[in-house]
Amino acid sequence: MDEKILKGYEFAKDYYKSIGVDVDKEIEICDSTPISIHCWQGDDVNGFEKKDGALSGGIQTTGNYPGKARDPEELRADLDVVLKHFPGEKKINIHASYLESDSFVDRNEIEPEHFKKWADWAVERGLGIDFNPTYFSHPLSDNGTLSSKDEKVRQFWIEHGIRCRRIGDYFAKRTGKTCVINHWTPDGDKEFPIDTLSPRLRLKDSYDKIFAATEDVTGVMDGIESKVFGIGLESYTVGSHEFCMGYVMKKNSDHIMLTLDCGHYHPTEVVSAKLGAVYAFADHCLLHVSRPVRWDSDHVVCYDDEVKAIMDELVRLGKVKETYIATDYFDASINRVAAWIIGLRNTRKALLNALLTPVESLKKCEREGDVTLRLALSQEYKTAPIGLVWDYYCALKDAGVGTEWIDEVKKYEKEVLSKR
Repeated sequence: MDEKILKGYEFAKDYYKSIGVDVDKEIEICDSTPISIHCWQGDDVNGFEKKDGALSGGIQTTGNYPGKARDPEELRADLDVVLKHFPGEKKINIHASYLESDSFVDRNEIEPEHFKKWADWAVERGLGIDFNPTYFSHPLSDNGTLSSKDEKVRQFWIEHGIRCRRIGDYFAKRTGKTCVINHWTPDGDKEFPIDTLSPRLRLKDSYDKIFAATEDVTGVMDGIESKVFGIGLESYTVGSHEFCMGYVMKKNSDHIMLTLDCGHYHPTEVVSAKLGAVYAFADHCLLHVSRPVRWDSDHVVCYDDEVKAIMDELVRLGKVKETYIATDYFDASINRVAAWIIGLRNTRKALLNALLTPVESLKKCEREGDVTLRLALSQEYKTAPIGLVWDYYCALKDAGVGTEWIDEVKKYEKEVLSKR
């Protein structure tokens, strides 16, 4: 290891020791915490069902940077580059639309065999796999999916959900790691409907049917994700926050949990402020780390105040192990591989920063009513030498220190991405 990095680490270690933090212990916790890498950053959420597939369901990808993955092999090759430069325990998060088949397979007919290559690839690299039903970008998703008033359409999507949970069971068995399945539907209305209840009762019934039909599934955790609106669905979302939270709490299941997506709330709401309320009633939570800019725009995750606040809250609550952390963004305006690495490294760095905060000493101030000292110390710790520890950690994991990874990604762009 470079002497400068080691010297910086020793300086930082002494500093953190002086405020009661065991750096090596916290690095170990950070490193062993799985972060799930969303596959859809690499191909603009198109999937591989059809070459001419178009996004729908209130989702929009902007930009046309060259080098988009055109098939599963290219996408996995891009992910291999990402894995090299992202330290720590990792999982891969894929959508049902990323199946592989020689002929077209509709969503209500997907089987584990259509994801065997993904499982083989993940097992070879020691990765877990998370999964998502794809309730959008399909001819039968234009007028509602699990809440559709057309019973044939609704049954089609119920069957899709059932099959996705069985594929999750397959992934769990193949990898030996829990498969987190996230359920999100784009169902809604551009204008405010007269009957807001009936679609939600149908959505509730659909979820009930999916879970009832797959009670034998094991090794799977299910997230229920809300959204405030989508493009073309601005006035009414069937799966609103209140609906999803109500459903999860009412089910009171050991495998059904609430999904909190950073971009799925009103601009003045933040996920960091919701975690304490959720964990007052729940044992687990699924977190989709993104960066909304005025709306659910899914920008590349930055090392910003909200991402740091989310990780701070998880550490303060003592809920790092209970929280399933995944990234969820897609940017086609810059190098897609670089976008992955930037966002993922920022997510892990924010977690490390939170773990290196002397939470117990701050709680002691709070218990003793010394809120002045609590504020003074919490502000002082914000400029602690986290960067020196982060550089040491990245060097330790051979993931590239500082900007070292950029040259390798640029070389990959020149030799591989630019030729697509």
